[in-house]
Amino acid sequence: MSQNFSEFHATVEAADDRSINPTGEPSLDRLVDRGRRNLLKGGLGAAAFGFLAGGASIARAARPDALMGFTGVPTQHAVDFDQVIVPPGYRAQPFFSWGDAVLADAPDWHPDASDDWQAQLKQAGDNHDGMHFFPFPDDPNGHGLLVINHEYVNPTLHPDGMTIVDGKRPLDEVRKEQAAHGLSIIEVKKDGDGHWQRVLPSRYNRRLSAMTPMRISGPLAGHAQMKTAGDPSGLEVLGTLNNCSSGFTPWGTYLICEENWHNYFVNRDAEDYARRVSHKRYGLATEGPSKLYAWETVDPRFDATPDDEQPHGGYVNEPHRFGWVVEVDPFDPDSQPVKRTAFGRYCRECSVLSLGDDGRMAIYSGDDTKGEYIYKFVPAGRFDDENLAANRDLLDEGTLYVARFDGGGKGQWLALVHGQDGLTVENGFASQAEVLLNARAAADQLGATPMDRPEWVAIHPTTREVYVTLTNNDGRGTKQPVNIANRRPNNLHGHILRWNEANGDPTATTFDWEIFLLAGEQPGARDTTGKPVPVNLIGTIDGDIFSSPDGLAFDRDGRLWIETDYDDTEAPMQAMGCNQLLCADPRTREVKRFLVGPRGCEVTGITWSPDYRAMWVNIQHPELSYPASDGKTRARSTTVLVTKEDGGVIGT
Repeated sequence: MSQNFSEFHATVEAADDRSINPTGEPSLDRLVDRGRRNLLKGGLGAAAFGFLAGGASIARAARPDALMGFTGVPTQHAVDFDQVIVPPGYRAQPFFSWGDAVLADAPDWHPDASDDWQAQLKQAGDNHDGMHFFPFPDDPNGHGLLVINHEYVNPTLHPDGMTIVDGKRPLDEVRKEQAAHGLSIIEVKKDGDGHWQRVLPSRYNRRLSAMTPMRISGPLAGHAQMKTAGDPSGLEVLGTLNNCSSGFTPWGTYLICEENWHNYFVNRDAEDYARRVSHKRYGLATEGPSKLYAWETVDPRFDATPDDEQPHGGYVNEPHRFGWVVEVDPFDPDSQPVKRTAFGRYCRECSVLSLGDDGRMAIYSGDDTKGEYIYKFVPAGRFDDENLAANRDLLDEGTLYVARFDGGGKGQWLALVHGQDGLTVENGFASQAEVLLNARAAADQLGATPMDRPEWVAIHPTTREVYVTLTNNDGRGTKQPVNIANRRPNNLHGHILRWNEANGDPTATTFDWEIFLLAGEQPGARDTTGKPVPVNLIGTIDGDIFSSPDGLAFDRDGRLWIETDYDDTEAPMQAMGCNQLLCADPRTREVKRFLVGPRGCEVTGITWSPDYRAMWVNIQHPELSYPASDGKTRARSTTVLVTKEDGGVIGT
């Protein structure tokens, strides 16, 4: 049997939405190293993020009175819409699609054939998501590395879809799917005509996958809960899964975030599952195939049913090895990725860093499931811009906090520390390692505020004000009670919160918060059949309407870019048209629609060149044939390059 595109994405949506919470000239290498230090000195204080966000070496542009100088684009409702549209004066072009060559010896992708998994390991993976541009210091506005997550795979990875034969997945199909997960690192550069091109061959180009060896570090390195029959040391894991959004550090590394990893595992032992918080609280499958791919039918790593005849119970601990932050050095192709366990384990959407004037940091994340929490990790050490090597293990020690939103616009960060506030042996937390391994259960114990699918976080470039998207939650008011920060029952459309840490200190334990925007339909909206759409709105948006905010990022001038993710084929979302990229003014709350993607896609992942004259945005799982738009070719997740025809700054 095989599974088609629509059926698969219905499965993905159901799995993602499930509520689980019961409550001379120097060498280039030398240039890179020296450039990291010099660019970082240019303005990483005040959360500028310099080298990383692309802009520390450039004087901050004067803030215009009108932040958004473009003409907004209309919604698109046509069932066969298969394009990317941008405002007049802008150009959008496909830049990097699933199957494109990453390594020099990769074969060409063919729309009517299926390359094997060895070829897929050398080509771009599927479902492009979080990404970041890392500039080379010799030419920061025209030369860099583009790092792109590959979250999961579509049935279209195979010409005839995913198949099951005699109750098992074909091993070659599974290996190709595992190869299409992970990460692509590609070198990009402007040509003589000023056009951005991919560089091939490149010593920096690299693919990570669900089969790439990765080191485990931090409090759970070598811990008994991390040991398996395949890795009795508990120190090395194969691969990374479901890499959604991302982050980056002041020392020039990239942070992969493992989101819905639980959908890849199954534990068929009902008694073991019931008492194993590390499985039950995260929603592993308990019968039949795992929720997405049934890899466990041919790859024992993904069968977490305990096997007492094997060392360490077989692979019962394998799910413990996912749900972490993975740190990667994009400029060192020989470096091994590192899973940083001090961050805690959950379905992490992003890891966005805020840097204080004194070098202290906080890294924010959302746990993207209905009724889950917002966290921040505060490293114990401080960033040292004079000695980048000294920062390499900063992420192995620190304090994990979870947010509680109180009345009166006040909030508290609650420390997840063993021995405090009920995180004790008596309550099932034997040590700090167990607190981190079961971060959700620890947050339950502390009374954190359950949120409406917290996703991306963005930090204002000058004020350090923190914003978070809460995508939606149709179970609010039934499965989870309404609360002060999630006050809309049946929240189909989501909202955006923002807060200020006390005294502007990223490491503060108190904050002031408010709702920035409530998404929803305009009164009188109708779906494509002409039927009125129920108004699910208790606030207003000044400007273009939208639903289900997901991706979120600031540019250097303080424009807030918002990406959406909803099923655009069914009411009431039809009134919103296809998924889109919008731009908001944090001062006025005005919102303008900048980009609309093809039918069935999610618009996700966003990054810029340091001069902000080039923007890259990802189009994930388009439903029809984008980017070919011929109505026949298999659709391909694609990174799109957006530029202004006059060469100006994006958004002006």
